[in-house]
Amino acid sequence: MKRQNHTLVSEFIFQGFSSFCEHQLTLFIMFLALYLLTLVGNIIIVTIISLDRHLHTPMYFFLSMLSASETLYTLVIIPRMLFNLIVLDQSISLAGCATQMFFFVTLAICNCFLLTAMGYDRYVAICNPLRYSIIMNKRVCIQLVWGSCSVGLMIAVTQVSAVFRLPFCAKKVSHFFCDIRPVMKLSCIDITINEILTLIISILVILIPMGLVFISYILIISTILKIASAEGRKKAFATCASHIIVVIVHYGCASIAYLKPKSENTRDQDQLISVTYTVITPLLNPVVYTLRNKEVKEALRRAIGQKLS
Repeated sequence: MKRQNHTLVSEFIFQGFSSFCEHQLTLFIMFLALYLLTLVGNIIIVTIISLDRHLHTPMYFFLSMLSASETLYTLVIIPRMLFNLIVLDQSISLAGCATQMFFFVTLAICNCFLLTAMGYDRYVAICNPLRYSIIMNKRVCIQLVWGSCSVGLMIAVTQVSAVFRLPFCAKKVSHFFCDIRPVMKLSCIDITINEILTLIISILVILIPMGLVFISYILIISTILKIASAEGRKKAFATCASHIIVVIVHYGCASIAYLKPKSENTRDQDQLISVTYTVITPLLNPVVYTLRNKEVKEALRRAIGQKLS
């Protein structure tokens, strides 16, 4: 009978922002506005980089790949979240939940390693400028992007397969999308092994890339400090500033979400953290790189000028 009850769970129900029922319309408008800004910003970045020959460099190639990945990442989560805010039916099938989790994990991990690739690109540009074009050739750039996506894909298959092999006895997901831990909590059996697997994967895809970026910037800073002119040091730091900001926020949010001790935060606090890395962080990429990056702003002016003329 117990095994039979496991098969009765054919769908999950998101609890989402049920504790903010009276503010759901406000949340819908706010999240929709942020989502549209994220879409427009990332699409502009990808378009400008593809059209402007001045931006056909490894650094901007990685940026365009990150923007494309962030666009898909938000597409997996936010439209469904917006739909759930305005309709009464907040159910999702097991297959739909597994699909959403698979693409979420794949793209999230891909983003982590793309940021690492961007850090390596900055390291080569500043520490080995004479060999930059040789080391960071087109083939290497494509291999780094392909490697980032492949790692995300393989880990997502492992993680999602482990989660959906579990028997589920409960339907209500204490979240607004199919994240790993909230879904695992619905299992009828002990999930200690799954939690250990999730922790190991989190360490591999957060701490290791973050450590590689950290080492890159130690070497970058030590090289920059050896530059004789103040103007040269300022210019070198400027090329890294945008990436540093995105890295700190991205890895910081991911670390809080997946490396913190379980049950340390309340459900509302967990959801606030999740909103930060699913809604706010993807918006940060286009904002930082368009407002702080001189070359992207100049490319935008050139594009607007050509359009007007």
